[in-house]
Amino acid sequence: MCLLWPAPAASAVERGPVGWASAGSGTTGGAGGTTWTVDTRAELEEALANDGAPTAPKVIRVVGDISGHEADDGSLLGEQDYAPGYDLGTYMSCFGEDGAVWSDTRFDHCKQQRQLRQTGSNKEKAQIQLTVPGNTTLVGVGRDARLLGVFLTVNTGSNIVVRNLHLEAPVDHFTSWSPDDGTQGSWNARFDALTVITGRNIWIDHCAFTDGRFPDREAPLGFHGERVQRHDGLLDIEDGSDFVTVSDSRFEDHDKAILIGSGDGRGDRDRGHLKVTFVRNLFSGVVQRAPRVRFGKVHVLNNVYRGRAPLYALGVGVESAIFSERNVFHLPRPSRTVAAYGGEHFHDTGSWSGGRPAALNAVASRLGLTDDVGWDPAGVYDYRALTSPSAVERHVLNHAGTGRSYGHP
Repeated sequence: MCLLWPAPAASAVERGPVGWASAGSGTTGGAGGTTWTVDTRAELEEALANDGAPTAPKVIRVVGDISGHEADDGSLLGEQDYAPGYDLGTYMSCFGEDGAVWSDTRFDHCKQQRQLRQTGSNKEKAQIQLTVPGNTTLVGVGRDARLLGVFLTVNTGSNIVVRNLHLEAPVDHFTSWSPDDGTQGSWNARFDALTVITGRNIWIDHCAFTDGRFPDREAPLGFHGERVQRHDGLLDIEDGSDFVTVSDSRFEDHDKAILIGSGDGRGDRDRGHLKVTFVRNLFSGVVQRAPRVRFGKVHVLNNVYRGRAPLYALGVGVESAIFSERNVFHLPRPSRTVAAYGGEHFHDTGSWSGGRPAALNAVASRLGLTDDVGWDPAGVYDYRALTSPSAVERHVLNHAGTGRSYGHP
């Protein structure tokens, strides 16, 4: 059932998720379990292991900054620690000036650089990846708890809560160039800030996702005068994951923000799954994928979109069914709110663009999409929708992100 709020009625702490994460077995995280307090990477890794019982209930409180590159002795590792002798410019030279074709024999160093990139990437992944097991609450303490360059993953875990954390997307020191990707080639970075793989009942709440100290605009120049892409996504949800809610969070200044679904040809894994709710989030300066959806039934409710002209905001992929409801768009090109990527179904109720009705169903119709998505969130779970653009903006701008109307764990 959907109830309409004329104005926000925010409580200091929501005790449970709104939307899909409330379905199925529900999402409580590690409530009632062992409590850990951590402020180093080594301590966080130990807490996730939970004394040999990783899936037993536990609450992990993160204090201050934790770097994914922090070695056990406290030093910070960098590119040359993972692959001594690797150099991005030297690696690029092996494709030729236009980046068209790699050759191991173009220069004497090419085979070595290829091997260094591969081994360096694997070593970086082994260092920065931390996997959250089931029945875990991972929560930041106060306003300034940050995971910096951590590749946080959920892998078959269920009943997980991530709250009040600033997640700075990892920089891929060994991003790879693919000449045949797209019309002129493309860089392919490896790491997301958070990846959910075959996860169930996940609640991500009052978090902030950004590129932080390493924005794309400051990356080295690559081929064709474009910047090297050193970041992948902020949040990916894939491989049959289900019952996920992302609430009161911020996604800022990033290119490819959120991808739902493993690929167009992965219906065997994803069909019937990928049920996700995005509610009261801020998307600011995001270029695309806010989110892009394949296969899933996704509810996008009371979010705010603003910033530079995007390629698109909502991407309608293969067999997806996006139900957009009362979102606020402040984008220089409103026609780019919706994009079709092989999908057929999109519905919007009551969204606004520039303070006026957004007419997103008409935009979608011009793309060949039908507004019959085959499901209605109100028939699945109870929720309350804010019903004016001012109420949505006031709530999101005041409450989305870390340390905002959340309290201290």
